[in-house]
Amino acid sequence: MWPADIEESARRIVADFTERKLLLATAESCTAGLIAAAITEIAGSSIIFDRGFVTYSNEAKREMIGVANATLKAHGAVSRPTVLEMAQGAIGNSGANISVAVTGIAGPGGGSDDKPVGLVHLAAARTGQETLHREMRYGDIGRSAVRLATVRTALEMLVEIGKD
Repeated sequence: MWPADIEESARRIVADFTERKLLLATAESCTAGLIAAAITEIAGSSIIFDRGFVTYSNEAKREMIGVANATLKAHGAVSRPTVLEMAQGAIGNSGANISVAVTGIAGPGGGSDDKPVGLVHLAAARTGQETLHREMRYGDIGRSAVRLATVRTALEMLVEIGKD
């Protein structure tokens, strides 16, 4: 179902998180659950996967994971402050101790000069650690390609933050 590199990354995460007793939650906007799907494609993932939040709308971001209305008004949905709150909110509204969050503009429309198609903000959080952030500018490479590239980057960030 998944490209081999994504499947291999997901397998590694499931194995590593099982060994380290880490429990994962996802908060996804532009990927709409693809990160959760990649992880849960792996047998045994139920040991490390608590839940996934698909927070496509601003209302969902506020209601499900506690993103502040002031943050959304000041910075917009596709921003560093929003994705950091999404990652923290995923932990705070679940039993997880690690999370990954993504928000972006997959296209083909919806971009602007400040926030072009292909702009994605990602964050990975872990209880007791500083939250990681990446701003990716994948470009206008097509909706599916932006979403798959985002899954790849999110999995890379989970490997990074999952290390002891």
